[in-house]
Amino acid sequence: MHITALALSPSAPFLKPKNLLNRNPNPSPGVVPVQLHLLTSTNGLSCHRSSSLFSSLSSVLFPYPNPRFSGFKFRASSVPENAEETEKSSNLGGILQLGSMFVIWYLLNIYFNIFNKQILKVYPFPATVTAFQFGCGTVLVILMWAFNLYKRPKISKSQFSGILILAVTHTMGNLLTNLSLRKVAVSFTHTIKAMEPFFTVVLATLFLGEKPTLPIVSSLVPIVGGVALASFTESSFNWTGFWSAMASNLTNQSRNVFSKKFMVNKEGALDTINLFSVITIISFLLCTPVAIFIEGIKFTPSYLQFAASQGLNVRELCVRSLLAGICFHSYQQVSYTILQMVSPVTHAVGNCVKRVVVIISSVIFFQTPASPINSLGTGVALVGVFLYSRAKRMKPKPKAA
Repeated sequence: MHITALALSPSAPFLKPKNLLNRNPNPSPGVVPVQLHLLTSTNGLSCHRSSSLFSSLSSVLFPYPNPRFSGFKFRASSVPENAEETEKSSNLGGILQLGSMFVIWYLLNIYFNIFNKQILKVYPFPATVTAFQFGCGTVLVILMWAFNLYKRPKISKSQFSGILILAVTHTMGNLLTNLSLRKVAVSFTHTIKAMEPFFTVVLATLFLGEKPTLPIVSSLVPIVGGVALASFTESSFNWTGFWSAMASNLTNQSRNVFSKKFMVNKEGALDTINLFSVITIISFLLCTPVAIFIEGIKFTPSYLQFAASQGLNVRELCVRSLLAGICFHSYQQVSYTILQMVSPVTHAVGNCVKRVVVIISSVIFFQTPASPINSLGTGVALVGVFLYSRAKRMKPKPKAA
């Protein structure tokens, strides 16, 4: 397994592992290194013969057919057959795989937001719902490690202190998001969460000393303006829902800054999947007592019957809670898998498109009323997020000496 450092969002840098060939720089004396260039071909393995000397050596070394090498054919060729077609096929396969991952990511997001909103409408206990969702993720992580689908990590004490801070901010961010979803429409929560780049820039400047470029600062103007316009004209506006979503932006982006400050360039840093898995387990252990302290124990027949009186019977509530919990963990797992396959900027653009898809699907499903000005504000904010993603790709010009 490659050991990498992780940033939990495209707004923070992500280090990709590089595959290096093991080479022996000091061959044994008296041994002449022989280099074979193996090329893939539809007819077997091909290797270059640079001179007739290779033919003489091969006839001496392999005078008789050997069953161990019967599956190999050695022949001279300057270019492998159908190399272009093989490369195109490989590229096409990679594109299809990546496209499928994005589709799965978006679908899991859509279903999570729909199920989550339906649950919170009739079961108004966001802390309990959040703890249950972390619990579903914890079960999935344990099964993943138990069946060796992914290697269980070993965590040092120094690593745990950094991960604990990430887990605290991760827990708070998801709890505040669910509180916002309880109070306002899904589309409005995600419009407010489009302000994440603004908090990223501010926190990175304050804690990491990173100075934003002019294009990045310019892209924040439509983001802030669009969110303000959408907020003034939102029919489901609620101050608790608004400030909860804003606070979730702050905690989520604090998590990203901390991930860079504590995890990047550390020896033996965890990879994306295991770091997210460990954070999920810690978040469950943190959120459960908090939920009990704030809301009490709500998994009792009386509270389930209350939810049934609001429109969802007990069976529907349990099934949708389970599906929401699975989607909650799975879409984040898929997100980090995609982050391993593409650059952070490409992931950020995909995240922007995902937010558009979630907003549109929730408006259609819940038939959320939206005025033209409200729609304009949402659109302007999302365009600003896209411009921010593009601005992050631009490298600052080196200053002349």
